[in-house]
Amino acid sequence: MSRFLILLFLCASLGKSYHREFYENGQLKAQGWKKGDSKEDFWKFYYENGKISEQGHFKDNVKVGYWYAYDKTGRLKSEGHFDEGNKVNWWLFYDENQKVDHKCQLKDGIKNGYCLKYRNEELKSAEKYKNGKKIKEWFSFSSFKKENKLSNLK
Repeated sequence: MSRFLILLFLCASLGKSYHREFYENGQLKAQGWKKGDSKEDFWKFYYENGKISEQGHFKDNVKVGYWYAYDKTGRLKSEGHFDEGNKVNWWLFYDENQKVDHKCQLKDGIKNGYCLKYRNEELKSAEKYKNGKKIKEWFSFSSFKKENKLSNLK
């Protein structure tokens, strides 16, 4: 408890305050740090049923860093990086059983690079995208390796 109070005091001295928003029914809608009117640092958002909808960091009111998104039952839907409010780099997308369904390289929120598709945790195909348009698909690892470098999957 004393650590929390110390942290709260330090943040208040830096001009930050902890903020909470509520739905009309009184259920928590969002909570996190603000500096003035700007969302900063770690935030959590909730559905009206009380389950978490997403969580991650803000800088100057813009999503940055690693974020997690959940469905209305609380199951993880996706996770990945934001840069200046846009989805970038690798994003993982989950099926209803919380298994990776596919993972894709994104740039400015659209597919740009590779997408790997899975079924029952086994790689089933790979696709390549350029500016959101699919340009190639492979159904075997050997055919993929013939045309691509594995280092491209970083």
